[in-house]
Amino acid sequence: MAMQWLPPDWPGNFWAHWAIFAVIILVFVLLMVLGFIWFERRAMAVMQARLGPNRAGPFGLFQSAADALKILIKEDIVPARGDKLVHWLAPVVAFVPVLLIFAVVPFQGGALLADLNIGILYVVAISSVTAVGIFMAGWSSNNKYSTLGAMRQVASVVSYEIPVVLSVVGVVLLAGSLSMQQIVAAQDIPFILLQPLGFLLFFCGALAEINRAPFDLTEADSEIVAGYMTEYSGMKFGLLFLAEYGEALAISAIVTTLFLGGWRGPLLPDWLWFLAKVGLVFFVIVWIRTTVPRLRIDQLMALAWKFLFPLALLNLLITAAEILVWPAVSLWVFVPINIAIAMVLVVLWSKFFKLGWGKVEV
Repeated sequence: MAMQWLPPDWPGNFWAHWAIFAVIILVFVLLMVLGFIWFERRAMAVMQARLGPNRAGPFGLFQSAADALKILIKEDIVPARGDKLVHWLAPVVAFVPVLLIFAVVPFQGGALLADLNIGILYVVAISSVTAVGIFMAGWSSNNKYSTLGAMRQVASVVSYEIPVVLSVVGVVLLAGSLSMQQIVAAQDIPFILLQPLGFLLFFCGALAEINRAPFDLTEADSEIVAGYMTEYSGMKFGLLFLAEYGEALAISAIVTTLFLGGWRGPLLPDWLWFLAKVGLVFFVIVWIRTTVPRLRIDQLMALAWKFLFPLALLNLLITAAEILVWPAVSLWVFVPINIAIAMVLVVLWSKFFKLGWGKVEV
């Protein structure tokens, strides 16, 4: 089926194009985040044999809106010895980059704010800025628990950014472009089949960067109360919470774009395929949170440097070799080969790798 592309200046005017897609991105992020919060609570309830939200509206659909309204009217408290200006700016710095990421994410052919020729590089750069906002929140609170949570975030971003970027390079080599739109257009075969190891590395690293389980150590209630958000309340807490789920939405959209063929699919409208794939990725994120226990901080660091980083280098070398040595071979030939290589590398490398030297602390 031929791909349908919108003209770059749709609906025919540069400024109208920017205005329309700015509104679309804002509404899309806010509505999807509210929907994701409800979906996560309901899905986890089903997996854990609970009811979940079921009072506000049918199936509890209005619960997220009710919670948002409640947060808006709560008192805003600032620590007496904290840095008030930085404490106020931190939620904004954490949330705005989440919106900026979607400027280059195509909802369908041509349906995006700006088709940058360095789109994925832009995403990697902008996504790291959120960590600055989180560190600002922890440092400005003048609270040791908040500072510890913020420092953990910086450590995880510095560590996991390397395997994440290396896994993206494999996709760029296959697509021959850094443009998010061109990466989708190049996926006659979804790259999750050609880059199964790259997908696993990117997904694990991204979960660590956005503080999702089992890597949610920046707000671990068992040892640091609530991490960088300990001293936040009211709408500022709401913005930090919104940023966290917005990052999960962004990662779901990026995984869909890089590895699942983006909007491409048969029969259904392109935008509906995009939404369905984003929802599927988020479901996997929720599934992991429900079933996998939280790592320790030493395990978090060891996983990045001793496991993901070497495998990312191997994946990059294998991808480059396949592109250079066998350019005339059909890419379908590499699908079973790469799946087998991914399984073998993960199993073999895990034999030499022990999280925390094999110790288990209770």
